[in-house]
Amino acid sequence: MDTLIKHRRFLGQTGLKISPLGLGTVKFGRNEGIKYPQDFKIPKEGDLADLLARARDHGINMLDTAPAYGTSEERLGRLLKGQRQDWVIVGKVGEEFENGESKYIFTPEHFEISLQRSLKDLQTDYIDVLLIHSDGSDESILSNEKLIETIRNFKTRGLVRAIGMSTKTVTGGIKTLDLMDVVMATYSPIAPDEKPVLDHAHKTGKGVLLKKALASGHLDKLGENPLHAAMDFAFAHPATTGVIVGTINPAHLTQNVAAALTALEK
Repeated sequence: MDTLIKHRRFLGQTGLKISPLGLGTVKFGRNEGIKYPQDFKIPKEGDLADLLARARDHGINMLDTAPAYGTSEERLGRLLKGQRQDWVIVGKVGEEFENGESKYIFTPEHFEISLQRSLKDLQTDYIDVLLIHSDGSDESILSNEKLIETIRNFKTRGLVRAIGMSTKTVTGGIKTLDLMDVVMATYSPIAPDEKPVLDHAHKTGKGVLLKKALASGHLDKLGENPLHAAMDFAFAHPATTGVIVGTINPAHLTQNVAAALTALEK
């Protein structure tokens, strides 16, 4: 079986080597307030263990999670016992999901509380990439010097290896790259507006992770051969380091990997 292992690459200047596809885990722990085309049941942990094993077999070594993803972090903590060294974990701070609604807290105190809780839930001493989970007010968040100092200090303390933000604007994405290590941006055939962020990353050698590359599951919006169209588009830009795909369906995971391999080998 052809795998993504030979296509692993460094995430910007972080020293972290990642697979070009990462597995998003929102569906591991939350099925409320989700903008996916179909409802779903949260899988049993045995099924998730099988999914993670399949991901590893395909050469995937990156997982994306967040406190706002329900019980995702806690479940990953149990599922990754004995495997921590095999995975690059992308985590978040800033967004909470309680009683069916998101709320955002951008204070140094909450960032500390959130990170310590994530470390406990994930049963790990460090998170590889910690991203601020933006509510859309990217520039305001990034202009808060105490927040940036706090997240940088997490690196100094060895609690995280790289920092950045999951942004929602072009200006926020560019500023993130100027201040930190990694940006998570939206980029797809139907949402190409953040291309200037990727262009800036290419110039500066910073890391780029893409979200919503598959239009949050609305594949019908991507035309014929949607998986191939999306992967071709994502990896055609030289700044794209990794693409996060969220699925709990083993067959879909395999299809995503096949489409990514085709795009990467063009």
